[in-house]
Amino acid sequence: MSLERQILELAERARTASRVTGELGTPVKNAWLQRVAERLEAGREAILEANARDMREAEAAGVSKPLVNRLALSESKWRDMIQGVRDVAHLEDPVGEISEMRVRPNGLRVGRMRIPLGVVAMIYESRPNVTVDAAVLCVKAGNAVILRGGSEAIHSNRALGEELRAAAHDVGLPEDAVVVVPTTDRAAIDVMLQADRFIDLIIPRGGPGLIRKVQRESRIPVIAHDKGVCHVYIDASADAEMARRIAIDSKLRQMALCNGLETILCHREAAHTALPHVLKGLHEEGVEIRGCPVTCEVFGGTRPASDEDWVAEYLAPIVAVRVVDGLDAAIEHVRDYGSEHTDIIVTNNYASSQEWLRRLHSSVVGVNCSTAFSDGFRLGLGAEIGVSTSKLHAFGPMGLEGLTTRKFVLYGDGQLGE
Repeated sequence: MSLERQILELAERARTASRVTGELGTPVKNAWLQRVAERLEAGREAILEANARDMREAEAAGVSKPLVNRLALSESKWRDMIQGVRDVAHLEDPVGEISEMRVRPNGLRVGRMRIPLGVVAMIYESRPNVTVDAAVLCVKAGNAVILRGGSEAIHSNRALGEELRAAAHDVGLPEDAVVVVPTTDRAAIDVMLQADRFIDLIIPRGGPGLIRKVQRESRIPVIAHDKGVCHVYIDASADAEMARRIAIDSKLRQMALCNGLETILCHREAAHTALPHVLKGLHEEGVEIRGCPVTCEVFGGTRPASDEDWVAEYLAPIVAVRVVDGLDAAIEHVRDYGSEHTDIIVTNNYASSQEWLRRLHSSVVGVNCSTAFSDGFRLGLGAEIGVSTSKLHAFGPMGLEGLTTRKFVLYGDGQLGE
C-alpha cells in the first residue's frame, strides 16, 4: 500500500470514529479517561523503556540538548500527564452547552450550542506527553484525533498510543478515535495537509520550520502553536525580591518549554536597584546574561546583546536583558520583538499594571506572577493541546472549549421567514 493511501485510510477511519465520539455521553468519555490513567500507570515500565530508547537514539543522532530535554518523560512530566488525564475527567463537558439564548421580536428563540470540531490532526515535535494531552482533550470534546509526532519520539508515541486505543476498546469507544501515525516519513505530513475530506483542523506545534510549512501548504484550517519569546518587565515601582523570584521561576522551572522567560525588560529607574538583584539571582543559577549597554554597566560578566537576542527563543540557560525608558518603551519592545505568547509586568503601580493588561494583546498577559502560569494545567484546563498563537478561534492555552465550535439553534412555534 502506498504511503498516501495508508494515511488517507487512517484519516477516513478517524472521520468514521468522530461520528461516534461526537454523540457520546459524558459518562462514557469520562470512563475512557479513567481507564486511560489506569492503563498508562500499569504500562509505565514499557512506556519509559520506549522513551529511553528514543532519547538514546536522539542523542546518537546529535539532536540538540533542548529537544532532548523536551523528549524526556521525567518523573514530574509523568506525574503531570497522569494528573492531567484525571483532571480532564472531572472538567465540565462543553459539548451540548447552550448559551446566548435570546428572543427575537417574532418570538423565535435563538441560541448557540457547543459542538465538536470533528477530526483534529496534531503535528508536533519531541514532547511525547503531548500525545496523551491531545488525545484526552480531543476525545472529551467529542472529536477524533490524528497524532503525528516527531520521528525522535516514535517509540514513545507508539507505546502511549497503544494504551490510549486499548482503553477505548475496554470501554466501548471506537479505537480510531485516537490514531497515531505509525511512520516517520515526513511525506505523511504532506498527505495530511491535503486531506480536507476527512480532517477539520490542523494544529502544528514545534519549530518555526514546521509551523511555516503547515501554514503554507495546508488546505485545512490551521491553529499555530508557535515559539514563545516571553517577557518579564520590571517596572520602576517593582519589589526587587519579587522580581528576582519571578524571573528565576519563569526562566528555570521548565526551561525547554515555550512559556519560559527569554527577555527581561527593566525601567531605567530600577536599573541600578532591582535589576542587579534579579540578575545576580539568575547568574547564581547558571544563567548567561546577554544585555544592552546599560545592563553591561550595572552587572559585570554580562555579554553584549545583538539584535538577534531580542527575538531569540533560547530554551536554554540564557536570558536577554534590556533597560528601557519606561512602560511605553517596554510595550513597544514587546510589540516589535515578541511572539504574542506570554508577557508579565512586575509592579506596585496599579495604573501601570492596568495599562500593561489593556495595551498588550499577547495570548497571556499578567501582573506579578511567573510566565509558567501560561499553561493549561496551571490555568485549570486539566491539560492543554498547546498554547495557540493564532488569534482566530482559539488564543493562548487551548483546552476543551478551544476544541469545540458553536452552531446556532432555533426554537420556534411556526415562525416564517417574512
